[in-house]
Amino acid sequence: MTDGTTLFSPTGQAPDANPARTRAETIAAGLRREIETGRFRPGDRLPSESELTRTHSVSRTVVREALGLLRSEGLVEARKGSGVFALDPAQARRAQPFADLDMERLSGVIELFELRSAFEIRAAGLAATRRSAQQIEAILKANAAVSAAFEQGGNTREADFAFHYAIAQATQNKRFPEFLALIRPGIVPRVELEAGKGGTPRAYTPNPDLVQEHAGIVDAIIDGDAARAEAAMKAHL
Repeated sequence: MTDGTTLFSPTGQAPDANPARTRAETIAAGLRREIETGRFRPGDRLPSESELTRTHSVSRTVVREALGLLRSEGLVEARKGSGVFALDPAQARRAQPFADLDMERLSGVIELFELRSAFEIRAAGLAATRRSAQQIEAILKANAAVSAAFEQGGNTREADFAFHYAIAQATQNKRFPEFLALIRPGIVPRVELEAGKGGTPRAYTPNPDLVQEHAGIVDAIIDGDAARAEAAMKAHL
């Protein structure tokens, strides 16, 4: 969902090489890592919107969305007239909604999918009636990344999340992408993103109908058909 430009954090490191991720999500990922590793300690002031805009060559809207993602995770707080400050990531994790969601248990899986069905079906319908030409392009790019991952036999979870995130953005309601980011750990478990800490990623088998299902959602959104978009998303979920 990017234009192919590599984005860098203030440390000079590329936050994420996955082209399917949004610019805002990439910037948020870099800042999140810097907060969690202690580069920004609790109480430290983060770079200003102007600094982040220049560093990443993006608009203020993108920067604000990235900071909004971090606020929704309890990692930063905005102080009027002073800027945005880092919070304690350990405390944020304890207070984070859905922190106790256990995707190893069937009940946890059911809870998440019941929530996603209500949320994402509506998002698809709103996206069909509100999307801009630029957002259609973002959805198409994200879906192309899903198809590429599927054809290569790789894990499609990250690209699939980016696809759903692009649809959430197309609702023109910023709470949709914020909420999707909030429940992301249950959709893309950290163990699958980071095969570290002595563990190995769990076995993952992609949905064999994933590409076809996505195509139905995309076509309905492009056609502006809310009812068909909702039906396609319901079938997909």
